[in-house]
Amino acid sequence: MKLTSRTLTNALAATAVAASAFAFTPVYAAGDGDSSTTLPQCRKGKVWDKSKKKCVVVKSNLLDDNNLYEAARDLAFTGRYDEAIVTLSYASNKSDPRVLNYLGYSHRKAGRIDVGMGYYKEALRIDPDYTLVRSYMGEAFLQKGDLASAREQLVEIEKRCGTGCAEYAELKKQIDAYKVN
Repeated sequence: MKLTSRTLTNALAATAVAASAFAFTPVYAAGDGDSSTTLPQCRKGKVWDKSKKKCVVVKSNLLDDNNLYEAARDLAFTGRYDEAIVTLSYASNKSDPRVLNYLGYSHRKAGRIDVGMGYYKEALRIDPDYTLVRSYMGEAFLQKGDLASAREQLVEIEKRCGTGCAEYAELKKQIDAYKVN
């Protein structure tokens, strides 16, 4: 199915709950190493365009891939997983490991762990050194009850960035907190 701006508008409307009364709510960005940046959160159906410094309706010709990626990441970190997925569908480079990573993250967080794992595997096929994907994949393995595979991802992260990187620390924390049922 080809997505048009009308299709996107309908999809965003279908996933939206009630719109907030305020145009902006501060959101603290996470992932990709920077958790200190405060970003505006747009009303449902819109995303933040960093270059224009305002909320815009998503259209394939309005935002470049980097802005789409950042907007989708922000949507995902605020729990708006289906909107993040729709936003990423507008990326012109569907093979960008960052796009694949947040498709995986959004699907996994929305409860579709196996779908998310498929995106993670594709991202790692393209860039095996992408440690953020490995960290999220490790979390997915934990969700599936596969502690051994999560530990394998931790070892792979350590090989690539050591024990001092954020991705290693986060997955190690998740593994240490994991309780075998």
